[in-house]
This record gives sequence, structure tokens and C-alpha cells, in this order.
Amino acid sequence: MALFPAFAGAGEPGEPRAGSSEGSRKELDWLSNPSFSTEDALVVHQRTTEVSNLIPEKSPQIRTTSRSESSGESDTDGSLKQSSKNRKKKQKKHHRYKKTKKKTKGDSSSSELDLDTKHIKDKAAGSGRNRGNKASANLDKKTSDLASNRSVWLDDIQAFTAETFRIDKKPDPANWAYKSLYRGDIARYKRRGESCLGIDAKKQCITWDSSASKRKQLQRQPERYFAKNNVKMLNTDGIPVRNKSSPSEPTAFMPVFQMETDDPSNKTEVNPLGIYDPSTTVWLEGKGCKSADHEPVNTQQTSQEPGIDINSTLMTKVEEHNKKVRENPRDINAWMEFVSFQDELMRGPSPYASKGEQEVRRKSLKLILEKKLAILERAIESNPSNVDLKLARLKLCTEFWEPPALIKEWQKLIFLHPNNPELWKKYLLFCQSQFTTFSVSKINSLYGKCLSTLAAVQDGSMVSHPLLPGTEEAMLAIFIQQCHFLRQAGHSEKAVSLFQALIDFTFFKPDSVKDLPTRGQVEFFEPFWDSGEPRIGEKGARGWKAWMHQQEKGGWIALKPDEDDEEEIDEDQEIKDKTLPKWRIWLDIEYSREARHWLPWRPDKTKKETEEDCEDPERQVLFDDLGPSLIRLSNPDLQRQLLYSFLQFLGVPCTSKLFPSNFYIAMDENNIFDSVLSDEKPLTWAGFPLSGFNSIGHMDTTLRERHHIGHYKEGELFIQNVFHVLFPLFSGKEKSELSICWLQYEISKIGQCLQTKNKKKLKAQGRKSKKLAKNLLKAPDNRNHLSLWRLYAYLEWLLGNTDDARKVFDTALCTAGTEGLKSPQLCSLSLLYAQLEVELLESLEGVVMSRAVHILTKLTENGTYVPYSGQVLSVNVLKARKAYENALQDYLSKTVVSDQGQVSDANQLVNLVGCYALFQYLTVGIDAAVLIYAQTSEKLKASGPQKRENTGQNFRIQNFPTALEAVTLLHTNLLRFHMKISVYPLNPLREALTEALKRYPSNQSLWRSYIHIQRKSHSASKARRFFDCVTRSTNSLEPWLFAIQAEQMRKKLIENVQRADVGEIHCTIPETGLANRIVALFEHAVQSENGTHCPLLWRMYLNFLASLGKKEISKGLFYKALQNCPWAKVLYIDAVEYFPDHLQETLDLMTEKELRVRVPMEELELLLEV
Repeated sequence: MALFPAFAGAGEPGEPRAGSSEGSRKELDWLSNPSFSTEDALVVHQRTTEVSNLIPEKSPQIRTTSRSESSGESDTDGSLKQSSKNRKKKQKKHHRYKKTKKKTKGDSSSSELDLDTKHIKDKAAGSGRNRGNKASANLDKKTSDLASNRSVWLDDIQAFTAETFRIDKKPDPANWAYKSLYRGDIARYKRRGESCLGIDAKKQCITWDSSASKRKQLQRQPERYFAKNNVKMLNTDGIPVRNKSSPSEPTAFMPVFQMETDDPSNKTEVNPLGIYDPSTTVWLEGKGCKSADHEPVNTQQTSQEPGIDINSTLMTKVEEHNKKVRENPRDINAWMEFVSFQDELMRGPSPYASKGEQEVRRKSLKLILEKKLAILERAIESNPSNVDLKLARLKLCTEFWEPPALIKEWQKLIFLHPNNPELWKKYLLFCQSQFTTFSVSKINSLYGKCLSTLAAVQDGSMVSHPLLPGTEEAMLAIFIQQCHFLRQAGHSEKAVSLFQALIDFTFFKPDSVKDLPTRGQVEFFEPFWDSGEPRIGEKGARGWKAWMHQQEKGGWIALKPDEDDEEEIDEDQEIKDKTLPKWRIWLDIEYSREARHWLPWRPDKTKKETEEDCEDPERQVLFDDLGPSLIRLSNPDLQRQLLYSFLQFLGVPCTSKLFPSNFYIAMDENNIFDSVLSDEKPLTWAGFPLSGFNSIGHMDTTLRERHHIGHYKEGELFIQNVFHVLFPLFSGKEKSELSICWLQYEISKIGQCLQTKNKKKLKAQGRKSKKLAKNLLKAPDNRNHLSLWRLYAYLEWLLGNTDDARKVFDTALCTAGTEGLKSPQLCSLSLLYAQLEVELLESLEGVVMSRAVHILTKLTENGTYVPYSGQVLSVNVLKARKAYENALQDYLSKTVVSDQGQVSDANQLVNLVGCYALFQYLTVGIDAAVLIYAQTSEKLKASGPQKRENTGQNFRIQNFPTALEAVTLLHTNLLRFHMKISVYPLNPLREALTEALKRYPSNQSLWRSYIHIQRKSHSASKARRFFDCVTRSTNSLEPWLFAIQAEQMRKKLIENVQRADVGEIHCTIPETGLANRIVALFEHAVQSENGTHCPLLWRMYLNFLASLGKKEISKGLFYKALQNCPWAKVLYIDAVEYFPDHLQETLDLMTEKELRVRVPMEELELLLEV
């Protein structure tokens, strides 16, 4: 059978035809299909033979060769195309769907037809590429019909060049399912441009739908201001647009220079109407500016090469810094400025890029850190003994190195500089905040090592290193920091024992050991500590000195102890409700034991107790835990500061701020925002300095309120015994100050009762406080002390006994003498009395005849005080005003030349200004009072810097900036009161507060007043700008804390309005994104220097996220907080409340880090089973 049945009878030229044979007819019987025409096949064959006869003899061989070559080439090209196609498919993005080439299985003929069709396409494409003079032979329609079932070689039909195409009659079902043809069946091409040849551009157009063009359009969208290129432009310095010859002084306008042209006529080709000026005409002609005198500086250069001027500026700065450190390598500030300059350098374009070349740099933090590190290493090579450079290097290395490597570097640095207390503080904070290596025992022993080393330097026993100035003060600060560290970790017994030991070691030291070095004195102190004798705060405590004298005489005489009714604690009653969740029961018992068991446990010898009788061994404190931390304090001011720090530690408010060296590390209580009484009584409730940290025995979660006011009976007795032990150590004014502290502690407890509105507790506390006040006033030294009378009268006033308080005030004023305005105590007493009377007023009508005016008027009369009788003479008012004016002028003129030691002058000035301003407010008006405050503030601001330089570092001196702060507080409180009882604009108060807060950004009272007035404002933009301004200009943490508190108050207000059940609500405060704003504030605050290790800030952040319901994010934040504050037990307690399901995990973590857990889970299980 022939290969092509249709041409079975056709042969090569010269061969006989076999088409007429009988066998061939039989073979062609299958062609009996009526659609097949034999004539057409013969016609095609005839044409083929005619063409072949015209070709030379060697042409068949050439044709055969070319056929095989071309077919091979086409196959090769096909395979190459197929491989390139596969590579392109592999390189495509994974999110696109890959389409397979496989089609649905059909019959064998259809698949053969498809293969033949593709082969012809590849053949045509390959021959068209390989031969330049290819024969484009085309068949007519009949030929295509003939070849519809079988493929035809293109070389066999070269004669028909008119039309060569195929018709595939097999339908593709996919065309019905999809919107377009399969992309593999469509020829690929690249369109050049958007136009099309052969169309009339005026009447026709083509819209190209292409994803690529859409992508290009998307990429060409205009860039916003925060894009990378635009940020570069914003960070660079601007180029001044002025002439070189112009003067340096700024002019009111920029002159436009007129250019003289050669052509006098105004109308030209580019300026047909003659409306352009000459410079514009020249620019339109493309000539540029001819006159060099009128050409702006670097206009052409800047337009052609942007960034060259900026780069040259940066290069100049780099050269200047290099020149400074090269010429003077000992200049530490120059090295530090060079390090800080790297941030500015990385913000701008690189000055090392070549001209015309746009360098793309990755602004990597690591790159900046490496450059800074290289500079610091160069600086340390030139200054090997400088500590600041080494500290800066260690701070940078925190980003690169692991904690063990960092600790080794710190140890090397401490070994080289063991006498530097500031370095020790940073080292202690670093070790304290390393979560991976943290444990309470390690850090406590490290504190002891630090203090013992500095004590050796102080004694002179460490000959290799000299004593640096300020070491004794720094040692006390480190000691107080250690006590707060132990309190925050839950080891309150050890903290109290440390204070007890150092007070005994300082104030009751025997004369026989005073000349010994510190370690020798500690060795003598240890037998006393272990002897079992009463210590400071315990009943019957006599001190180390008395014990030593008695030991020399033969020991103590055993006295029969007094039988007191002790408060028995029934441990079984700790669980009040067993139906509560286990985590809630654990929190209740933990809080209860924290409040009751903060004193160290000691065996009671009268009850024949031994150390084995202690149920909780952690309550016992060994001398080894506190012996290394004992230091020697010789400065009387430091000794008094130790006492006041201990009292504050116990919760007793003091008259002056006495905090540890790093106060923000100890902050863990949000009582700095309490302002209930301050809002109700703005004039008198200035409050006592709120420390911001929990007093001993009060450690609770953020959400729960404080259960107990003050301390339990055992704690109150302890504080009472402390005061009784301290009173004999002092006399005169110092002893009276201790009495004032004790009475202020009682007033603070009454204030807590008023805030909680607990009337029963208020009544009981009032009786105790009044009894104490009367006992203090009965003491011979305190009978004529007006400050104590003032506090006692204020105590009666707070309890609601107004008539009794007035009697106390009148009695004190009558016995005060006739000094008048010259007595600071008398002015302070009269000012408080008048302020309390003014707060009772509901309006200012008839206020001139009020009791307050009578009090302030009698103060100026240097005579005996006469109680108020119901009227005030106008003549006395005029005399009083003149007396106030003269006294104020005298004190303001005296301020400039007064000696720094006259502290009473500053106190007297504050009280005098307060009395005079309140007098003017009652008799003239608010504007007159504000004028007095303004004049005094201006005078104090002028003299403030001079006095600040003279005051030095003395602890007890109140310098004049402090007086200015007190005057500002009086000013703002008076404005707040006036706005409460009458209509007055808010702007004067806001301006006074903002000006004061810029000067005193850490004053909590001013911040409370500021957020109090801002919460009434619908627009928060001013407050936000102010908070942002203050946080940028200070390192204090208070602006961050109060900014966050203000936003949270605003968020709470909006939520209350939106959730109110009053029908349809039209929100008058359109605020969105407050939660995101608060989170951003928290993030910035915790990244600040003081906020990173502040437990209060982390507690507020954790509480806020938990309130939003973001449990997973809150849990992540909890572990992040532990990375920075692993010692803060309050964080773990908060986590128990926020994540109750992880109670066991949290307790295991606390046990691992050696934090104090008073209720182990095993004990809780036993208590629940009972």
C-alpha cells in the first residue's frame, strides 16, 4: 500500500503509472466517499509534477537534503522553543495559575491531526527563520479541503504561493467554557507603541486591554510625601535662594532682576503679544541668562545635579568632625558629637557617591551601629581611661552581643574602675534587667559586693583607686535602690531588715568602734544583730550602743514583758469563699499575707519559740543577706535622708521629695493620677508628695482597689515604735519635722477614707488621729510650734468639725505673737485658714466682709489676733493692701542679694505671695491676684539661674526655683477655684500650666491639673502638641505617663457617651483611632531611657491591651515586660489576673527567678481540701 493513497497512481518522473491496475483500485475502494473527488487529486498531482520537471536534476537531492535539514532544524527549533517556554514558565510567580498543555483524550485521528497541525506550524516557522528566500506556497480552498485529513509537506507544494493554510474542523469545547482562546494557541508578539497602522487617527482609535499597561499605570502613580525619595528630600537641608552679592540680612522681598536685551522691540516670535518680561523671553528662546551678576547661585548646577550641594555640606561636616578628633583626640565631647552625627549622616544621601550617580543604600540600623562602634573604639584607643566612652560602647554592643558576653565586658569595666559609683549604678541596672541570667539572690549579692567595694574605697583600704567626689551620696542611693528592689521582688522582710540594720549602724554606733574601717565595724555589729535583742521598730528597742555598754557591764536584766492583746490571725479564715476560681483565691491569700507578714519573723523568747517554729522560713532574715550592704554615713544631711527614705518606704509622706537615685525603677503604683480631693478642694488639697510606688505591704493588681487603708495593727505599732526611737535622736526643729511627718501620715489615711467614702473607717481613724495630734501637741517642744497646730486644725476640718477647727485656728493665732508678716509659720497658718474659709463660699458676693478677709487683714496688723466678729472695716482693708505691697517689694528686692542659707526667706516669700494674692482676689478680683503672681514669677525667674548655681548639692536647702514652683502651684490652684465658682476663660489657666510644666516637667500636681482641665475640651490637638513638645525636650517620664492617662480618659469619655442608653446619639467628639494612638504612646514611652525599666509603665500598657480584649498580644507584651523588668512581682500578679489559665506557669516562672511566692500551689490545694 502506498504512503499516500490519494496519490497511489502518481510516481516520480520517468516511472510508469500504476493507477490503472486492478490492485490499486481495490486499494482505493475506501475512497468511495461521495465527498471525495478523484479529479481534484489528479489536478493537484499534475501541478506538482509540472513544477518538478522545471527543477534541475540535482534539485531532488537538494530538496531531499533541505527537507531533512529543515525538518531537523524545525525539530531543533521546536525543542529550543519548548525548553525556553518551560524556563519562562518556571520563572513566573507562584501566585499565577499554571495551565497544562494536555487536552482531553479523543480518537486517534484527531490526536494525529493535532500533532500534524503543530508540526506544520513548527515546520513553517523553522523554514521561515532558516531560509531567507523561502517559497511561501499556498494552496487554494480545494487543496485545503484535500489536505484536511492528512498533512502535506510545504516543499512539495512550493508552486502554490498564493494561499497556504489549513482548516481544522475539529471543535474545541474549551472555547465555550472560557472567554478567550488558549494563550498557547495565539501567536506571541510585542507591540511597539499604542498606535495601529492603517487606521484613520481622526476617526478611529484602538483601546488596548493589557494587564501590563495597567501595571505600568499603577507604578506611575504620584508618590506621597512619605515615600523614600521624598523622605530623603525632607531630611536634607534646604538651599537658600538668594544671590551671592546680596547682603546676609533677610530682606522683606526677593528682587526680580530685569535683563537688557539687544532687540528693543518687545514683540518677537516667542513673545508675539509682548506680555512676557525679558528674562522669560530669553528662557523661551532657550538661551539662558547672559549676565553673571544676575544669575542665582547654583541654579543650573542644582537643576542638573540635585544633591551635590547637600553632599558637599555633609562632606564639610564630616571633615570638620574628623579634624576636631584628629587635632584634639582628648576631647570627649567631640567624639560623642561625631558618634551622634552618624544618625544625621545616614538620614541624608551618601556624600561618597559619584556625580550623576544615584546611589541606593539600605538604611540599615546595623550599618549605623557598626560605624558608631568603630568611632568609639578609635576614641577609646586615644582615651583608654575614660568611662563615658566605654559605657557608650557597651550600650551599642547590647544590639550585637549575647548577654553572657556583655556581662563579661561589664565585669572587665568594673574591675578597671571599682571606685566609680555611677558605673556601678549602670552595671546593677544592666544585670537587674537581664531576664536570662536574672535571679533575686544573684542581684542581691551583687548589690552587697558593690557597696562593700565602695566602702573599701571610702575607707582608703583600696589604695589603687582614689575616692571620687559624691561617693557617699551615691552609696546611699544604691542602698535605697537595693531596698526597693527587694520590696518589688516580694522580699519585704529583707528590705525592712536592711533599713533597720543601717539605721542602727548609723545612729546607735558605739564610740569604741567609730575609728575602725567599715568592715571592722560590721564584724562588731554582727553579734548584736544575732543576739535576739529588739531592733528598730520593735518594742523595747534600745539600739546597738546601749547593748554594747550593757554587755560590758554583764548583760541585760530580764524584764517581764507586758501582756498585750495580740491580733491573732486565723489562717483558716484566709479563704472566705471556696466557690471562687482558684486564681482569685490565690490572689486574695497572697495579698493578705503580703499585707500582714511584711515584717521579719523572729522567735519570741518569752514564748520559748525557736527558729524551727517559723512556718515560712523565708520570713527569717540572716545577717549574711545584709552584712555586705552596710555602709558608713558621716554627712548629717545624708543621715536624715536615710530616715526620711525609711519613713517613705513605710508609707509615711514627707515634706520633701526623697527618692532613690533612679526613681522610675521603683515606680509601680498608679496613685500619681489620684485627684479626687484635688478636684473638690483645689485651694487646700495640694496633697503630699505622692511617690508613685507601693508602700510596704500593699502589693495588689491594677484592676482591684486597695483593700486596707494604712497597715494592720502590727504594722501600725511598728511605725509608732520607729517614731518613738527616732525622737530622742533629734531636738528642736528637726524633732518637730518628725512630728509633722507623723501627723501628715494620719492626715493621708483620713484622705484615703474620704476618697473611698468609708464613713465607718473615717470615724475610727479620726479618733486615733486626733488622739495622736493632741499627744504630740502636749510635748514641751511642740506646744508653740505653729506648723503642728496648723495640721491639727486641718485634721479637724477634714473630719467635718468646722467649728472645732476654727477654735483651734483662732487659739493658734492668738498665741502666735505679734510678728505678723515677718513670721513664715504665722503666714502659712493664716493662708491655710483663709483658703479653707474661701472654699466654703459659693459665690463672690459680699466676700469683702467674709472671715477670710478678716484673717488676712489681721495678719498685717502687728498685734494680737482678734476672732472674727462679722464685719471688716474698709480702712483696715486699705491698710492691709499697702502693708502687703511694701512687704512683697522688700522680699523681692531681698531675694537678689540674700544668702543661700536663708531658707526661711524662700518659704516666707511663697506664703506672703499666697496671702497677698488671695487678699487681692477677695477684695479686688481675679485679675489683681494674677498680676501679683505674674510679677513675682518674673522676679524669681530672673534670679533663678544665679541661685541655682550657688545652692549646690545640699539636700536640705530649698533654692529659689523651688520657690517659683510653689508660687506657680498657688497661681494655678487659685485659677482652678475661680473657674469652679464663676465664669472665667480657660486660656489663662492653660497658659500658666503650660509655661510651668515646660520649666518643671516632673511636677505631678501640675500635670494632674493640666489633664483635669483638658478633659473638658472637645479638641485634643493643643494638648497633644504640648505633650509632644515636652516629651521631646525632657527625659522625665511624667509627661509620657500623663499623656497616656489623658488619652485614656478621653477614650473612656467617648465610650461612655456612645454606650449611653438615650436613643440616637450624634457624637460631638469625632475621634477615631484612639486605641492606636494610645498604643503608639506606650511604644514610644517604653523605648525612652527612663521608661524601659519602669514597672508602672509596663503595668499600664498591659492593663490597656487586656481591656481591649487582645489576650494573645497582651501575653506577648507580658513576656516583653519581663525582659526589661524581671524583678517586678506586680507584673506577675497582673498576669495571673489577665491570664488565669496560666496560673501554674506564672508561679513556676516566679519560683525560677526566686521571687517571693507566699502561697505555693501545693499549700493552696491543701487549704481548699480542708
